[in-house]
Amino acid sequence: MSHPEDPRDALTGPARWGQERRLEFIDFRLRWDGRLNRGDLIAFFAISVPQASKDIARYQELAPENMTYDARARVYVAAPDFQPVFARTTASRYLSDLLASEIGVLEVEASFIGWRPPTGLAPVPGRGVDPEALALLLRSIREKQGVRVLYQSMSRPRAMHRSLTPHAFAHDGFRWHVRAFCHDRQQFLDFVIPRMLQVEPGTSSGPGAEHDTEWHTHVDLVLQPNPLLPTAHQRVVELDYGMSAGEVTVSCRQALLFYTLRQLRLDSESTHRPQAQQVVLKNRSQIEQFLVAAERGSFDKEGA
Repeated sequence: MSHPEDPRDALTGPARWGQERRLEFIDFRLRWDGRLNRGDLIAFFAISVPQASKDIARYQELAPENMTYDARARVYVAAPDFQPVFARTTASRYLSDLLASEIGVLEVEASFIGWRPPTGLAPVPGRGVDPEALALLLRSIREKQGVRVLYQSMSRPRAMHRSLTPHAFAHDGFRWHVRAFCHDRQQFLDFVIPRMLQVEPGTSSGPGAEHDTEWHTHVDLVLQPNPLLPTAHQRVVELDYGMSAGEVTVSCRQALLFYTLRQLRLDSESTHRPQAQQVVLKNRSQIEQFLVAAERGSFDKEGA
């Protein structure tokens, strides 16, 4: 099968973006539902029957071997040798959309997913964020202005006022943080947003994102299966983490290294059983300087 390297290059005219989105929808439905009809396009995009027919015909021009028409069922079905045309028609995109709709951050009607499998989620306690505080933090980042917060760290008995200049948000897998220059500590730190008991406009601003070296420095973590696992189990771990030649490289910001290592249970030399510690850090010695900073960061991260 031959088709343009990027289907967007073949689209012209004022409807370019609208049709591109519809062609991506066709590609997605064929890949993951295995079938599509004009009614799917009409219902999702609120377009006319002639327009839906034109979109299907255009997709057939781009990928003539990707689908066939089942006259009995009156649907187009994915061909056995179907190859996605659009880069976003991926397994990770499908599962991300499925997760987002299940937890309620994406409306079911807004997702390209058609038929949905039964899906369960492990419950995670919600992390409350004051919307007014969030709005003020967003404005301070956008306008590069400082804020004054009353912050309760976990290392002090009482909340303390701090002057901050935020420049980014970060998520550690469980909580939202704001990355900011702390005027009191004279360094860039992370602050858990719900622990900001009060947030108000500040009177001055400090160094901006361009001065946050740890934020802009990326660290490559080379992961490999725990060598103490049986060979068969190591192979499963390789498949689970998408490893190639027995390893996979994960890149993260140095500012988020502490959280990344903690999630992977790599924040220290592990004493866990191999079945519990399935991956290990292959290049620990090469990033020792960052590991020391990350361990120190466990005390500094939240403006302790």
